[in-house]
Amino acid sequence: MLTKRIIPCLDIKDGQTVKGVNFINIKSVGDPVELAYKYAQEGADELVFLDISATEERRRTLLPLVRKIAQRIDIPFTVGGGVASVADVEQLLRNGADKIAINSAAIKNPQLITDIAKQFGSQCVVLAVDAKLVDGQWKVHLMGGKTPTALNLHDWVVEAVKLGAGEILFTSMDHDGTKAGFAVETLEELCQLVNVPIIASGGAGNKEHFLDLFQNTAVDAALAASIFHYNEVPVPELKGYLKENNIAIRTV
Repeated sequence: MLTKRIIPCLDIKDGQTVKGVNFINIKSVGDPVELAYKYAQEGADELVFLDISATEERRRTLLPLVRKIAQRIDIPFTVGGGVASVADVEQLLRNGADKIAINSAAIKNPQLITDIAKQFGSQCVVLAVDAKLVDGQWKVHLMGGKTPTALNLHDWVVEAVKLGAGEILFTSMDHDGTKAGFAVETLEELCQLVNVPIIASGGAGNKEHFLDLFQNTAVDAALAASIFHYNEVPVPELKGYLKENNIAIRTV
């Protein structure tokens, strides 16, 4: 049985780790290099780094910071933010990333998913999707959640997997930072639609939320930020709790 993965997320703005609620009210929460090292030492299964303002500011991801983090950790490292070409991906991989998360650029140019998958393999391509409920429909958003699109979440995920995405990172904007639990029902719908790993993001507030997620969906991983950054639920404590409740999990 494949073990479920626990993934801390570093949202980066101006070189610092930040966190908000529903994608607004962004606050600095610490040094990304030190946080990354801490999570790797504590037994996190992977680490995600999202340069949340890169696309909006029309610049590339912060390569020196990616390189510094990669040098301090020994777990799989996914990097996203401002990725707009195969050349961008190549640079990030050379600087220590293992996988690349793409969001806005993939929506504007879906062929990019296929191009990256052909060059580096589908396992390298993580489609990051930010969506929220609009009039009862899950609609995909661009530019760090600032720009709504007409794209339906479910349709976009299916299309992206056909194009070559090897993993889906779905963030519910309605749940983000609320600590009220994951979008369990929608996540299970996505699991039924595609046969690639799904990472759940948005809403983690306590250990029970992770248990609920893994017991009631087929997601492969859970991503969280603030509960780890503020040490409200340390990674080892969470993993111990899940293991006690018969969730297949890797512990250190």
